[in-house]
Amino acid sequence: MNFLLNCLKGMAIGAGAILPGISSGVFCVIFGIYEKLLDSILNFFSDIKNNVKFLLPIVIGGFFGVILLGNVLNYCLYTFPIQTKSLFIGLILASIPPLIKQIPTKKRWKPINLVSFFLALLVGIVCIFLENFMPNYTLQTISIPYLILCGFLMSIGVVVPGVSNTIILMLLGVYPIYLNSVSNLYFPILIPLGIGLVIGGFFFMKLTKYLLDSFFIPTFSGIIGFTVGSIFVLLPSFSSSIDVLIGTLCVFLGFYMVKLFPIS
Repeated sequence: MNFLLNCLKGMAIGAGAILPGISSGVFCVIFGIYEKLLDSILNFFSDIKNNVKFLLPIVIGGFFGVILLGNVLNYCLYTFPIQTKSLFIGLILASIPPLIKQIPTKKRWKPINLVSFFLALLVGIVCIFLENFMPNYTLQTISIPYLILCGFLMSIGVVVPGVSNTIILMLLGVYPIYLNSVSNLYFPILIPLGIGLVIGGFFFMKLTKYLLDSFFIPTFSGIIGFTVGSIFVLLPSFSSSIDVLIGTLCVFLGFYMVKLFPIS
């Protein structure tokens, strides 16, 4: 039963690797496995048997989460952009209360924690403007060293809760290529991205663990700020009042999907 449950959690975490604005790390926090996941990966050889037992179903679920949702997401984003983005905004909004609960009530309003929150939020807002200046690469114009760099930076979104790796790839101009490559298992793109992802993953896991161990509350306040900021990057373009109404309904649907089917 635990194996199956961890597989389902892994599918959600894998989905976070391709869903715009959704962070794999946020799912790990909501599931209550984030710190254990870091410890199991960073200290894998200290207890191989138990670490394999814990990580294997999550890895299996993550793989199927990416593969199964890749084609579906590719279709939905291009066919129903307003509905899809609005649904994701609802999912993000539903993920915020569990994050806030990680911070003791009396410490939420301390200046250092508020500064950490608003600085991270500002990053999300600035990303809206940066995205307009970033080029959109194609298979013909992109290089392997740049893909490795993208994978390295993408790992921030995989490791750090609240930071979406897909938002990072959008800003780098490679998200459409990434999504198509995942959907079609196009390894000439996926392999260099994977190399950068592995290198960056270990680096940012160590950095995040240090920050959480040494400055837990300010770090978590920043994580919440990143999560809220990703909503601004996802805001769809509305052309009519009907679009606004449909988008609003999809936001509520995404929010209550989490409420009706609790994932923690």
